[in-house]
Formats: sequence, C-alpha cells, structure tokens
Amino acid sequence: MPLDTETFDALLATIRRYVAERLRPLEAHVAETDEVPPEIVREMREMGLFGLSIPDRYGGLGLDMREEVRIALEFGRTSPAFRSVFGTNVGIGSQGLVMAGSDAQKAEWLPRIASGEVITSFALTEPGAGSDSASVSTRAVRDPGSGVGAGGDSYRLSGTKRYITNADKASLFTVMARTGDAGAKGVSAFLVPTDLPGITIGRPETKMGQQGAHVCDVHFDDVPVPAANRLGAEGEGFGIAMRVLDRGRLHIAAVCTGIAERLVADCVAYATERRQFGKPIADFQLIQAMIADSKVEAMAARALVLETAALKDTGTPITLEAAAAKYFASEAVGRVADRAVQIFGGAGYIADYGIERLYRDVRLFRIYEGTSQIQQLVIARETLKRGG
Repeated sequence: MPLDTETFDALLATIRRYVAERLRPLEAHVAETDEVPPEIVREMREMGLFGLSIPDRYGGLGLDMREEVRIALEFGRTSPAFRSVFGTNVGIGSQGLVMAGSDAQKAEWLPRIASGEVITSFALTEPGAGSDSASVSTRAVRDPGSGVGAGGDSYRLSGTKRYITNADKASLFTVMARTGDAGAKGVSAFLVPTDLPGITIGRPETKMGQQGAHVCDVHFDDVPVPAANRLGAEGEGFGIAMRVLDRGRLHIAAVCTGIAERLVADCVAYATERRQFGKPIADFQLIQAMIADSKVEAMAARALVLETAALKDTGTPITLEAAAAKYFASEAVGRVADRAVQIFGGAGYIADYGIERLYRDVRLFRIYEGTSQIQQLVIARETLKRGG
C-alpha cells in the first residue's frame, strides 16, 4: 500500500535535502577511497532506505512503484554508489523473495533485509552467461545423502557467478542455478546465506566508474543448500528472475533520469557563470541547443518512468514498458553526460568538477540489468506479440 500523501512528501523532502547536503559533498571522497563511509550506511538504515519496497508487515516502508521511482529519481542526483548501498535490498536482491517466497522464508529474511541488518545480492550472471541468462551452468544437485534424519532434503550447489553487486557485503544471495535440462525451464532460484560452507567471494573488481559500488565474483563449491531455501518450484527460477528484472529495470531507468536532471542543472549553472567573448556561454545558441536536447531527453525519460510505474501499480504486466524505460533512459543519460563534458569544456575533463566522473559512471547503465541490445529485443518481441 502507498503511503499517505503527507507522509510521502515529507519523506521525499528529507531525501532531497539528504542528497544535496550530505551526499553530494562526499562524492569525491567516495570516488577516491572506493568506499561509502560507514556512517552514511548507518544513516541510511535509520532512514528506512533498505526497506523501501519491503511490505510494511515485515518492517519495510511498503512503497508502491510510483513512490519508489520518485525516491530513485532523487538518488540519481548524486553518485550512483550511494544508491547502490541499499539498492540490492530494495530491488533485485529482495524482490524474488517478496514475489515468490513462502511465508516462512519471508518471515525469516524480510524484516532483517528491511532494517539493513542483512544485505542481499542477486547472483545470476556467470563467466559464460550474461545476456543469455537462461544458459546458467551453476548447478544445484539433489543430495542423495540427505533425508529426514539429516534435516530434510537438500541440494549441493556448485559454480561461479560474476560481477555480483554488493557480494562482498552480502549476507544472503538469491542464486539462479540449473536443476534440470538446458534452457530456461531447467533453472531454479535459491536463497543462499553467505555463511554456508563452500562459498568464496572474490575481491572487488577495479572498474571504469561507480567507485564505492563493489562487484565481485562468487564461487560455490559443493555448498549444502536446504530444499526449504528454494524459491518456488524447481524450474521456476528463470521466470522469477525475469519478473525481478522488470521491476529492477524501471528502478534503474529512474536513477538514470535523476542523473540526467542533475547534469542539466549543473550545465545551466556552469553556462550561466562561465564567460567567453565578453558574455556567459549560455547566451550562445550552440550551447543552448545542447542544453535543450538534454532537457527534452530528461523530460521524456521522466514521463516514461512515471507512466510505467503507474501502470505497474495497476497490476498490468510491464515487460515491454520497463524495457523501453530502461533502454531510453540509460541511452539518454549517456548522451546528456557527453554534452555536459562538452559544455564544461576543459573543466568537464578535469576531476575537480565531477562531470567526468558522472560521464564514466553512467556508462554502466547501458550494460547491467540487461544491455541496450537485450532491451531492444524485448521491446520488439513484446510489440510483435501485441500486434503493434
């Protein structure tokens, strides 16, 4: 259920101030250290940010999709690393459990996910399975030695997952593993606590951008996973993953839109102050053209995100619309960031202004949670199904 208007408006205003006054001044520090300060994580827990999308009966805020994307828009106005602190708990790390978990699974995990005590990660991508997510090779095999006397049925999980966000901080993975034949119908989903024996988490990767948001490899070596930890029935994992990604793509589209809006504002402020040929560069029509193009793309992205969120809240499937929002917004913010570097000129290439950092940060949005090319395929497939 959505919050009442007054409560949500107060929450949104608090987050807007927090982003502007607390987080933006720390952007350079996070980029230099590749870490979000522990006090920021603590403050985010106290604000309830880890439980934005968790139902209130489990201790979360229980926001609907329209409310969630408006929060994401605000967090787009600062470095993506800050949102990533709680992003997996709100999105891909928790929503499989929210959508398909049993009452017992939800009661065990969701309150701790909502409070931020438990950090979650979504383990789908592998060295040989990225865009072709139905081809995962990590296997979960029934343990023939398990039985009632050994605590019930269990699986043995083996394989490697790659580029897993927040893996080095996670207490719980949602793992997609093969329990059957090749293809999507052979994939199942499991809740895998990180303290089980046989799990090794690699060091954080050195990345082009988004410093402070860590991704790591995760290795599973004959990990014993109780059958009670399976989400849904065997073979339902791929469907669960796709439903999770529909929501995640819309959330990421909102973040991209927020960054685009922040960049437009930064460009306007700089172009108004920077003078050349005796007047502000904002007076020059070619600068105005770049600002206009960026503004229009940011407005269009916002409209698409909000419309799709409203549609999801009616219970309507949004596979096409979420893919379209993610595709458009992630591509648009790349163009906006490129124009921002151009408007700032030499200053845009220098680290002190933060523009080059955002230019690098936004490049990832066209890759994760489905590349732009995968979004195009999804959009085309769904459009053909609908007949136009």
